[in-house]
Amino acid sequence: MEFDTDWRTLGKHRIKLRSSKGFPTELMQQIAELTRLAVDNNMSARARIVEIVFRHEKAYDITIGTTLAEDRICAPQLESAIATVMGLLPEQVNLFVHAVTQEEVDLHFGVYERMLAEKLGAVPPIQ
Repeated sequence: MEFDTDWRTLGKHRIKLRSSKGFPTELMQQIAELTRLAVDNNMSARARIVEIVFRHEKAYDITIGTTLAEDRICAPQLESAIATVMGLLPEQVNLFVHAVTQEEVDLHFGVYERMLAEKLGAVPPIQ
């Protein structure tokens, strides 16, 4: 059993929360909700939050998967906005947007989120 990992479903996002300091805290859940709002209102409908990782250096790595490469354009602004709202320094929030082709993933609800997570290495493939 993994005590450093929690899964959250927020709207259309199935997010893996992982902390290097133990079980994910309420603050991580707040960052997940804030990130969901930012992604839903600023990126395409295909963008999904895949994973949020808290590192020992008090930094958050947020991984987003999408089928549209244009979603990368707004990542720096979203990093700054999330850091500001959460009272963090801008370098403490790192947003990584990975684009995959539509041929690599099945666009059906539920399957799409799982396949993005597999492509980005957040979860192992189903055997």
